[in-house]
Amino acid sequence: MSFERLQDKIREMKNPTVAGLDPKLEYVPSFIVEEKMKQYGQTLRCAAEAIYEYNVGLIDALCDVVPAVKPQSAFYERFGFEGVEVLKRTVDYAKSEGIDVIMDAKRGDIGSTAEGYSEAYLGSVTIGETEVEPFGCDCLTINAYLGSDGINPFIKDCVARDRAVFALVKTSNPGSGELQNIVAGDRKVYNVVGDLLERLSKDTVDKYGYTCVGAVTGATYPWISAICAAVWKRRFSWCPAMARRAAKQKMCSMLSMNMVTEPSSILPEASSAPGRKPEKRERILAKQPGMRQSPCGKI
Repeated sequence: MSFERLQDKIREMKNPTVAGLDPKLEYVPSFIVEEKMKQYGQTLRCAAEAIYEYNVGLIDALCDVVPAVKPQSAFYERFGFEGVEVLKRTVDYAKSEGIDVIMDAKRGDIGSTAEGYSEAYLGSVTIGETEVEPFGCDCLTINAYLGSDGINPFIKDCVARDRAVFALVKTSNPGSGELQNIVAGDRKVYNVVGDLLERLSKDTVDKYGYTCVGAVTGATYPWISAICAAVWKRRFSWCPAMARRAAKQKMCSMLSMNMVTEPSSILPEASSAPGRKPEKRERILAKQPGMRQSPCGKI
């Protein structure tokens, strides 16, 4: 499964964090936006192309630092078809640089609609006699709260394509407890969902002992993330913004090999992994100095 590849990269880089590519136009250095406005005017194409150039710079700067990037699809969809086209180009560019791509789209539905989402991001479609991968992502976030018929179609493509999903279990938003913390029998709802994921994916264990279905457990509840990692030992966990919280509260022991974290809006300085080349990062930062200190943080 793709968590196996991700684990290999985490071990190689000694870094369990991923970089979120969640672009807002105001995050993009002004010199990039101004250049694209001269080319395309104040249009959706201008915004999309500015974001793409920024993404390319970030990927070039981070390709020897992080094992994966995580584009959030909503930030691209907001710019219409131009934004979606740039999302695809961002995925392709990241993969060409050897970085895994976790698509944060939180898709969820049942039956043929779930199959359609899965084919779009993890699988393929057949056109005539040609099989084509629309996005070709390594991993996708999904909503597990529709039950097994909203999860199994994704597992099917994960097994067939050596890919993976992160399913929402206990999310970080303040209102999550209104539903996820309700007691169902002798367990809370998020525990029921976690147990369901464990059952559905039990036959997909990789060489590191993890299934193809990971769990999203928000960093706003670090004790829950730690408990989930201990209870569901075959479940690879993604803890959004855990790296940021751990750095602030000195909880570094919580960043373990069965968790991948997202530094949120902070891109910390990091040393390169053995065998990687930091020269490319320095070249891109020298070429575009405005990217070294941007609203996303210091590179």
